[in-house]
Amino acid sequence: MNVLQKAAKFYTQHQNVLGYSIVSLVTVGVEQIFSSVVFQCPCNSASENMLYGLSYLLAPAFILLLLGFMANTEMWLLLTGKCSQEKHCQCSYGTTCNYLRQLLQVTAKVSVAPLTWIAVALLGANYYECAASGSSLAVYYFCKEKTTDCQRNLTKMPCDKKLSGEIANGRLTLQAQSQILGWCVIVTTALLSLLTTCCASCQSKVSHLQQMFWRVYEGTEKEQLEQIFQLYATKLSERNLKCFFENKEPEPISLPDFQAWEDASQLHSFSSSKQHYSTIHRLVEEGHKGISEERETMLDLADRREIP
Repeated sequence: MNVLQKAAKFYTQHQNVLGYSIVSLVTVGVEQIFSSVVFQCPCNSASENMLYGLSYLLAPAFILLLLGFMANTEMWLLLTGKCSQEKHCQCSYGTTCNYLRQLLQVTAKVSVAPLTWIAVALLGANYYECAASGSSLAVYYFCKEKTTDCQRNLTKMPCDKKLSGEIANGRLTLQAQSQILGWCVIVTTALLSLLTTCCASCQSKVSHLQQMFWRVYEGTEKEQLEQIFQLYATKLSERNLKCFFENKEPEPISLPDFQAWEDASQLHSFSSSKQHYSTIHRLVEEGHKGISEERETMLDLADRREIP
C-alpha cells in the first residue's frame, strides 16, 4: 500500500512530464512501424517521390496535432460557446488576450506528438530521402550537367543502394541532411521550451512553493470533479428512470443552475490580491454576484474603448 501511495504521489507531482514522455514514446513506436513496414518510396518520378515522402513526413504530424486538440479538455473549454449569439458580444480586450494566451499554451502542449514525429522521421531519413530525391534542388546539386540518366537515377536512388555511389554518394548526403534537420528540430524545440518556461517563471505572480500547491490543487480538483459528475449523474439518472417506470413525482435534486455552469466554465486568471486557485474556487468564495459584477465591469470597459 505504501508503494502505491508513493507511486500515486510521484505521478501527481510529475503528471505533465510523464504524460509528455508517454506520448513521445508512443509516437516514436508508431513512426518506426510506419517507416519499416508501411512506407515504400515509389521511385518512379520526381513528383511522386516528393509527394509521397512529404505526405509521410507531414501528414501524420498534422493528424497528431488535430487529435491533440480534440483530446485536450482545455481546448473545448476555450471553444465552447464562442460562436453563440448570446456570447459573442461579451468580448473585451482583457478576455481576448487571456483567451489567446490560453490558446497558445494549449497549442504548445498538443505540439509534443507532432514535433516528435517530425524529429524522429528526419533522424530516420527515409521520408526525407524519398522526398528530396524528387526535388529540383537535389537535381541541381547532384546532376549539374543536367543529364537525363542522372535525373532518372536520382529518383530511383532511394530504392537502389548501388546508385548512391554513382551519384557522388547521394544517398548518404541526403541522409546526413535529414539527420541534421532532425537535430535542429530537437534543439530548437528544447530551447523554445526552456525560454518559455523561464519567461513564465520570471513573470509568475506566485512563488515557487505556492505554484507547486496550485498544481496539486488543480489536479485534485479535476480528479474529484469527475467523481462528483459521476455521482450526481448516477443519482439523476436513477431518479428519472425510477419515476418513469413507477409513474411517480420526481424528488428534487440540487444541481447548479445555468448561470452557475456558465460562471464555473470561465477561464481562470490568478490574482495576487485574491488567492483563488480555480474558477470554482473563486465562485465558491465570491459567489455568482462577484463574478457577474466582474463580467459587467469588463463589458463596460470594452464599451468605453469602442466609444470614439
